[in-house]
Amino acid sequence: MSRLCYKTLENLPPAVARPAYDPRATTAGIVHLGVGAFHRAHQAVYLDDLLAGDPQWAVAGASLRRADMRDALAPQDNLFTVAIRSGEVSQLRVIGSLKTILVAREDPEALLAALCDPAIRIVSLTVTERGYCHDPATGDLDPDHSDIKTDLDAPTRPTSAPGLLAEALRRRRAAGLAPFTVMPCDNLPENGPTAHRIVAQYAALRDGDLARFVERDVAFAGTMVDRIVPATSEDDIARISEALGVRDAWPVVTEPFSQWVIEDRFPTGRPDFASVGAEMVADVEPYERMKLRMLNGAHSTLAYLGYLAGYETVSETMADPAYERLVRELMTDEVMPTLEMPGTDLAAYRDALIARFHNPALKHRTWQIAMDGSQKLPQRLLGTVRDRLAAGRPVDGLALGVAAWMRYVTGIDENGAPIEVKDPLAERLRAIGAEAGRDPAKLAAAYLGVEAVFDRDLRDHEGFAGAVTAALASLLQRGAAATVAMENLK
Repeated sequence: MSRLCYKTLENLPPAVARPAYDPRATTAGIVHLGVGAFHRAHQAVYLDDLLAGDPQWAVAGASLRRADMRDALAPQDNLFTVAIRSGEVSQLRVIGSLKTILVAREDPEALLAALCDPAIRIVSLTVTERGYCHDPATGDLDPDHSDIKTDLDAPTRPTSAPGLLAEALRRRRAAGLAPFTVMPCDNLPENGPTAHRIVAQYAALRDGDLARFVERDVAFAGTMVDRIVPATSEDDIARISEALGVRDAWPVVTEPFSQWVIEDRFPTGRPDFASVGAEMVADVEPYERMKLRMLNGAHSTLAYLGYLAGYETVSETMADPAYERLVRELMTDEVMPTLEMPGTDLAAYRDALIARFHNPALKHRTWQIAMDGSQKLPQRLLGTVRDRLAAGRPVDGLALGVAAWMRYVTGIDENGAPIEVKDPLAERLRAIGAEAGRDPAKLAAAYLGVEAVFDRDLRDHEGFAGAVTAALASLLQRGAAATVAMENLK
């Protein structure tokens, strides 16, 4: 079977949407760090719509570590397919907004050259929470992070996101070029200010003058992004390639829903994002908080509790009425009261999320969502916990989500089989579980003492610690499914 590429575009079946422009006639105005499934199913689609009327906003993509995405897409002229699935219906669309993919670990100089191209006015990021090399509990740069130490030893050949941004901004300043706007699209609280702080803190470790330049003269535009994008399976590749009539080595699968809220801070110019459905706002933080706490917090809770109960996907988990009830009560009773969103129908947003979680076509694996929990918990659950505790309100549902993470990262499932825990702290977390054994009080206290996740305020809060310990005891004694099925969680 021939490959998807410029030459085979015209031979695709009529039902397959394709770029409404010539991808060869576009130029890159954006560098995107972290070309993965989410970027290709989200920002790249919006930009594909934009390029039909404004060809200067194509994307020069970059992978910070691995070359597999570059190796898969380069032979097909960086074209790829987005499969939008709902139930049994699947719509296929070929995206042409990606011009190239560079690999930082292989050739940082080539990526820095792209970042310093005068045509580049925006640098966007989807590097996941861990890619910011920060302490999730504080939101500050972690100077002891191995990638940061490596970059500081060779600051002109960086491979971390903070290192690359700082060095590119230094070079642009030295060349008399205006700084690009940095647009983080990751699930961080206040992701614009947080990314700004992290890059400035990294710059300060190099040079005080560079740090002041980053702080004062570089714009960071916060965003809220929302679209569920599971990992692509071999079956997905086979089915999509068969429907195309040509092979696509790495398509992406997603849901119909998509949302992009962008803080309008682009001093050197930007595309007309609003014309393709993005929402331009003065303050993105309320939208970030709503999505992090309602969607991502519920997703993580479902992932840990669902995996422990033997459910492979989110939709399988949601098919259990007890789990749907848990998620609905968690959002309604504990999360929504912490959100101030005038003009936003939070109940309708909740109902839409529940419907999206039920979509069986996505096959979003609980194991995938459970990755990097030590980086995700502070943003997804613990902020809500703090607000609830400050208001003197109960946190039983939230505590169950935290306890489920603790049970999961012990690395042993309910049948005594090993769990492949993917987390920067996996070894430490597994060792804690082995030492504490099945004593819920000892286990909860040990995990609450992990300062990279829990600040002292939560560790020392008797009410929170007690709720987590009680939930963990139930998970250890009854199992996840029986715990969720209990009528009186509160």
